[in-house]
Amino acid sequence: MLEPVQLSPRVLVVEDDPALRDVLARALREEDFTVTTAADGRSALRLLEIPDLLIVDVGLPDSDGRDVCAALRARGVHAPVLFLTARSGLHDRLSGFAAGGDDYLTKPFHISELVARLRALLRRAVPTQSDTEGLVLDPASHALVGVDGEVPLTPTEFRLLACLMGASGAVVRRRELVAAGWPPGAYVAENTLDQYVAKLRRKLVSAKSLRQVTTVRGVGYRLT
Repeated sequence: MLEPVQLSPRVLVVEDDPALRDVLARALREEDFTVTTAADGRSALRLLEIPDLLIVDVGLPDSDGRDVCAALRARGVHAPVLFLTARSGLHDRLSGFAAGGDDYLTKPFHISELVARLRALLRRAVPTQSDTEGLVLDPASHALVGVDGEVPLTPTEFRLLACLMGASGAVVRRRELVAAGWPPGAYVAENTLDQYVAKLRRKLVSAKSLRQVTTVRGVGYRLT
């Protein structure tokens, strides 16, 4: 009987520092990962092949790494994301998790810890897929890309729509949307979220999208 072929895990490294990017790529290949690299968020999102996991620097030159993660989640990509950052504050970690990140590693770090975290993420990962359903978010321009071009979004609108798209049609509770759209501890009035959802509905119409944000009374919203 033939033994099953063990494929090397595919990891995408999104890091703008060329020296660190090369060091990570070499080290991960030595650990039997198949490595692809990107220097910015747009380059990462243009890649056709979906990796098994991603390493994303938070401070990218064209966008915030957390917005790149949110855009991937909006596309239906569920591969684990580990953020690299020089900032270790609680707010930074919470905002990373709210954007859809799975782990956080502060620079400087040891390669052995990075590899251990990646393998732990792989053990609990679910199969990944990609399903844009005609909607694409661009984290560099904070825009919704529709059939007739881009519809600008504010950073908060971007994060809210990314959260709804990433839920794949499931209901997103109001508190989850607030956590995704605003910094931890921010005061968000009861009707503020509703006002932003109303703006998103208009922008979906502008993008000529067939999808819409539906209210689930007393619970939250869903993208249908």
